[in-house]
Amino acid sequence: MASEKQLPWGYRWRSSRTFIISTIIIAFASPETFLYGFVVPILSFMLESRLKMDPSKTQRMTTAVLTVHGFVSLIFAPVIAHFADKTPNRKAPLLIALAGCVAGTLLVASTFSIEALFVGRILQAVAGSATWIIGFATLTDNVDLDHMGKAMGTAMAFVTAGQLSGPIVAGALLEWVGYWPTWSAPLLVLCLDIIARRLMIERRELPLDDRPRSPKLAAPHDPEESERAPLLPSTPTNESPDYNAVPTEAEQVGPSRSFYRIMIGDIGVVASVANTLIFATLISAFDATLPLHLRDTFHWNTLSVGMIFLSLQVPSMCLGPLVGWLRDRAGARWPVTIGWALSAPLLWLLGVPGEKMFPWASPETNGEAIFITGLVTIGIVFTLIRGAGTMQLVAATKAMEAKDPKIFGEFGGSSRVSSLAEVAFSLGSMLGPLISGTLSEMVGYFYMNLVMGAICLPVALSCFLFFTV
Repeated sequence: MASEKQLPWGYRWRSSRTFIISTIIIAFASPETFLYGFVVPILSFMLESRLKMDPSKTQRMTTAVLTVHGFVSLIFAPVIAHFADKTPNRKAPLLIALAGCVAGTLLVASTFSIEALFVGRILQAVAGSATWIIGFATLTDNVDLDHMGKAMGTAMAFVTAGQLSGPIVAGALLEWVGYWPTWSAPLLVLCLDIIARRLMIERRELPLDDRPRSPKLAAPHDPEESERAPLLPSTPTNESPDYNAVPTEAEQVGPSRSFYRIMIGDIGVVASVANTLIFATLISAFDATLPLHLRDTFHWNTLSVGMIFLSLQVPSMCLGPLVGWLRDRAGARWPVTIGWALSAPLLWLLGVPGEKMFPWASPETNGEAIFITGLVTIGIVFTLIRGAGTMQLVAATKAMEAKDPKIFGEFGGSSRVSSLAEVAFSLGSMLGPLISGTLSEMVGYFYMNLVMGAICLPVALSCFLFFTV
């Protein structure tokens, strides 16, 4: 048995489930979410003041910069997940991904040219996808399904904090301290994240004496044990080992190749992926259109635009764990269905202020009050939706693995499961700016919101019909 001297410093708390889950949940708030939203309120300043771009092109370029992030994540997420599920140690890939986030952030902040800006966003997208996929796989490996609602609710609260505090911090710092000190905030967050990941000792890294033993994986690491160990693994007395048996082709490569076919063949998985996709579309649509809409309609500055995102953030941060507890007790079907059904009229209401056909909601009368009230209410309703698709996805996967533990390969399919959620979220992050930006330019902000609200209704129906948890 390994002695205490052989264990790393702080082994007990660094390898504890509580520390691992806390580290991963907090990390969700930084590379993929905080960095994505951080650039939103200051992007127009970067394009117009630093790159000297014509203001008439700002909306189109904002749409392109935000869309490329989702597109790159969409392409690379399945590749990252494939190799992550074949890697026993996740710490090295996580640290490499965080280093990529640092490099991408420095490129984006430099704004040497429009090309450097896009290359930086691409680096951020690839690295952010890797941290999300591997971190989510680590979380699901360390949480039982009975407590998944609370864990996901807490995680989504931090995701909300990261995604929506990014614009708030960026808008405030740009007004108060200037451009370069503003970018010190995400770099500091990334450095703290690297330190936490470096401290964490995952279960796969534990000494063999502290792991659950199995005949296939257990191996003596003490010299005396090595001398006494049998040369061949023991077999049950009622079975004789067949040393000439050759694994069939299905046993060798079947699970990894059929993973996505198995998952997409489950209607509950399809409903959960659609849930995540549309939710990401709505959130990224806010990022792409709110800053310019508020500037043009109410003449708000970057600080005010950044602070308005607080209306979406606070409800989810406060209510996320409570909604997670509710899902553990009553399931996700009814809360998420109600959430989507309520989102449709609220999105319509959000487009009313400033629209000429509604003089009672003009900027000079009640427009600002209606807009802020609608946004706060949407923040509360979104708490019922956020994370529900991912929870359904995890539940469906664990049910499959309970029936056949090797269905997704030797190391399971946690990373590929998280890649499904990542692909859905990335596709939504790409479609959100593309659809909302295009509609906002062509038909106006009000009709863009009308379309987004209409999309919510079929999603509500699919959740009611096909969610099983």
